[in-house]
Amino acid sequence: MSKPQFAILRFAKYKGPEISNIEAHNERTKEEYASNPDIDKSRSCLNFHLLEPEHKYRAEAERQIKDAGCRTRSDSVRVVEALVTATPEFFKGKKKAEIKAYFQEALNFIREHQVPKTIISAVVHMDEKTPHMHLSFVPLTADGRLSAKEIVGNKRKLTQWQDRFWEHMVRKYPDLERGESASETGRDHIPPRVFKEMTRLTKQKAKLEELLSGVNAFNAKGKAAEIGAFLDKYIPAVEQMHTTLKKYNTAFTVTTAENKKLKKKAEQLEQSLDKATQGSTLKKLADAKLHRDYEDAVAVLDRIPKEVLAAYTHRTEKERETAYGR
Repeated sequence: MSKPQFAILRFAKYKGPEISNIEAHNERTKEEYASNPDIDKSRSCLNFHLLEPEHKYRAEAERQIKDAGCRTRSDSVRVVEALVTATPEFFKGKKKAEIKAYFQEALNFIREHQVPKTIISAVVHMDEKTPHMHLSFVPLTADGRLSAKEIVGNKRKLTQWQDRFWEHMVRKYPDLERGESASETGRDHIPPRVFKEMTRLTKQKAKLEELLSGVNAFNAKGKAAEIGAFLDKYIPAVEQMHTTLKKYNTAFTVTTAENKKLKKKAEQLEQSLDKATQGSTLKKLADAKLHRDYEDAVAVLDRIPKEVLAAYTHRTEKERETAYGR
């Protein structure tokens, strides 16, 4: 199966002298970066800004805080940095313009949820292993208070940021998944990647059915080798789909009776139902079909003739014995 692609958003808070250190890293003002061997200086020319800083990070933060009339302590958070990226699989094969569009969309998202004028810099690094954006802002609230705690201060806030970030980005990039598993987040979204994999598995199931349709008591042993070779690919694919669907188990709580109700409801969807209701119902139907397709993929294994199954089992047992040197 193709690897999942995750949207990633993380935050870090900075209070004083360390602000100059992150600026030096983000803006590539040093000659050498001994502490970060991942930086390839020959590729630093590929880095680009979506928002260039007008002043030094610390000076700009102090200016904004002063203009807002906020008092600070030595331990006050003056700059919050958002690290935006995705898993390497997402960027594979993408051109620079496509990568730029991804980070521009992420910047648009942060501007929707943080006062835009508080953003000091947004720079994309292309000279490390995976493209990523460092976005630095002053943690001023909409009503002018300095409060990193209110903006990103606890686990619940961070979870909200990450949920909203994924919900925003998945509109343009439907293959992206939320960073945590569905069991942790309670989310029942099944990404398009899984449906694509099920389509491939369904095609494999059809091929297996075709192979089995010509098997009878007289040719079963002769067909065993061909079917066995196919099962070597089919069974791991079924097992992998089982593992994947367990991850999204919250989406599969629909009973047979509920399926009938959903079908009837889908038939009755008219203009009187709003778009959100339509989408919710049709998504449940799609999820239920995915589950049925998986059950069909498992059920076809029950149709394998006992002669073929015995030959396949005997071969795999011999292979295991050879592997363990028995």
